[in-house]
Amino acid sequence: MADQDKELDQLFAQAREARDVFPDHLAVRIETDAEAIRLTRAVPAKRRTWRQRMRGIGGWQGLGGLVAASAAGVWIGFSAPTFLPDPVVYFTSQETTYLMADLNLDEYYLEDAE
Repeated sequence: MADQDKELDQLFAQAREARDVFPDHLAVRIETDAEAIRLTRAVPAKRRTWRQRMRGIGGWQGLGGLVAASAAGVWIGFSAPTFLPDPVVYFTSQETTYLMADLNLDEYYLEDAE
C-alpha cells in the first residue's frame, strides 16, 4: 500500500511540473467572445406591464379568484355572523376585558335547529 502511495505521489509531482501552457491567441479569442456576449446581454430590463402582472397571478382566472376572495373578506368584515363578537366594542371600550372564544359550532347549530 505504501508503494502505491509513493508511485501516486510521484505521478502527481510529474503532473505539477509538466503544466500545459495556455496559448495567448486562445486567451484573446475567449476574452473577445465573452465581451461580445456580455454586450448583447446588457439590454436594460423592461418595465413590467399589465399582461406580465396578469400572467404572474394566473391570468384572468387568478384575478377573478382574488377579486372574489377580497369581496368575501369585505362582506364578512362588515356583516359578521351573529355568533362572532363585534371587534369594534373591544377597541372602543375603556374596560379591560379578556376574550375567550368558544367556537364549538356544532352545539350552536343544534340549539338553533330545535
